[in-house]
Amino acid sequence: MSVLEMKVPSPGESISEVEIAEWLVADGDYVEKDQAIAEVDSDKATLELPAEESGIITLKAEVGDAVKVGAVVCLIDTSAERPAGTEPAKVVEEVKTEEVKPNPNPVKETPAKSEAKSSYATGTPSIAASKIAKENNVPLQMIKGSGKDGRITKQDIIAAMAAGFDASTTQGWGGTRDTESARMSMMRRKIASRLVAVKNETAMLTTFNEVDMKPIMDLRTKYKLKFKEVHGVNLGFMSFFTKAVTEALNLFPQVNSMVDGDQMISHNYADIGIAVSSPKGLMVPVVRNAEQMTLAEIEAEIKRLAIKARDGKITIDEMTGGTFTITNGGVFGSMLSTPIINPPQAAILGMHNIVERPVAINGKVEIRPIMYLALSYDHRVIDGKESVSFLVKVKEMLENPSKMIFGAKEPEEVLLNL
Repeated sequence: MSVLEMKVPSPGESISEVEIAEWLVADGDYVEKDQAIAEVDSDKATLELPAEESGIITLKAEVGDAVKVGAVVCLIDTSAERPAGTEPAKVVEEVKTEEVKPNPNPVKETPAKSEAKSSYATGTPSIAASKIAKENNVPLQMIKGSGKDGRITKQDIIAAMAAGFDASTTQGWGGTRDTESARMSMMRRKIASRLVAVKNETAMLTTFNEVDMKPIMDLRTKYKLKFKEVHGVNLGFMSFFTKAVTEALNLFPQVNSMVDGDQMISHNYADIGIAVSSPKGLMVPVVRNAEQMTLAEIEAEIKRLAIKARDGKITIDEMTGGTFTITNGGVFGSMLSTPIINPPQAAILGMHNIVERPVAINGKVEIRPIMYLALSYDHRVIDGKESVSFLVKVKEMLENPSKMIFGAKEPEEVLLNL
């Protein structure tokens, strides 16, 4: 008998331990080479663990176990033969692909699905699926499991969220006084410790301002169709904010710095972290060298990173090394907040919702779409003058987008690269 020991690979630099989030196979199953057998959580991302060889698997760790990088988590008997009557994993995947294609007689597929084995696992969510369902209020009784023996998987929950469900069938308060206890994921524990450290170890202060969004909204209305036609991406607000931030960082480099012991390290580039919400929690993918990008390139990169974060495919390298962060609580309806710095960065910009408010324009009261901005910064390296001036510069460029470029005959079209 030839047995392969599968060890936990290193997800990235400085990560020494991971947590088993979910086993995608059962003890004693036959697995194919490169088949995903487990999901593991690090303090930065969730990664899939593929089988290194084909054979019968023996699990050596439980869901929720914290294991060191390099530790053995399972054994694969590579000398074992595939059980009779089973198909290779690739064949199963091809069948699944055919099922989602348009079928003129979809009812014919029902008998095959009804033959699925029923057991204790039928309708039971995995730990990862249960966590995502609770965080997003997805009713498990409405989900049909596609996992082994009908188990509800994480992908079933994500698919249900994408497709939508009838809110009228969801359950309200149950009338009990039951409580539930669930261990926080490794990522959530790491986020918690980092947030507490920021509050305790930095001299964090927040300054506020407001922006009249009418110029940008008018610009988007005027050019959004042409922009989509030329560049293939939508023209959103985030690219304008990212561009304004990179220009302001060039003028106030202290805001683009970090503290390392007794040293202040400033960066001559702008790697902008964009906070996005994902089923696993808040993630901050980084747009590299945003100062050299056009609006279209920024939009395309943000879209690419957001999709990867949503699907759990984002890598650790794509979430580390940022020099400044932008977070948008406005998409959830936030009017005003004080964002917490993303260490080791020295500042973070918070966007909020856009509300029509009465403002004085040239001595007259007008109704304008106003957004409140908040800049939280580390007062150890950024003085009040620099922080306030930085935020004022961002405001000026957003209220007059042509200021984001210089020397252009038709500044709006040059800015949009049209």
